[in-house]
Amino acid sequence: MNPTDKIGVWIDHKKAVIVCATAGRVTATTLASEVGSHPRFAGHEDGGGEKKYEHRHTEHLDHYYDEVIRQLGEPAALMIFGPGEAKLELQARLGRTLLEHVVSLETTDKMTDPQIVAKVKGHYRIDS
Repeated sequence: MNPTDKIGVWIDHKKAVIVCATAGRVTATTLASEVGSHPRFAGHEDGGGEKKYEHRHTEHLDHYYDEVIRQLGEPAALMIFGPGEAKLELQARLGRTLLEHVVSLETTDKMTDPQIVAKVKGHYRIDS
């Protein structure tokens, strides 16, 4: 991705759909997360197992967000949307330079890939 790209990212803990609009062309890339669901831990009462489980879960999320950020490059504009906390967690990990490019942060329901692309095109007023 390059500095003229306008990017939209729909994200939850299972996948990210990265929509890139540049020079009148729109492409979408899906990045699947390897983060499993986060059920309530039912281990021993000493908390040791739960702490290790939480640590592993956090590490997996960190790697997932790092890969999403790597895919973004340095866009001219960035909108982030999705149904849960993942969009806020991604925003928190962006760092100062990318954070300056965030033009929109929005809560949305689950969406299909074509709906995600249409939302990004509508946001950036792209006809095609």
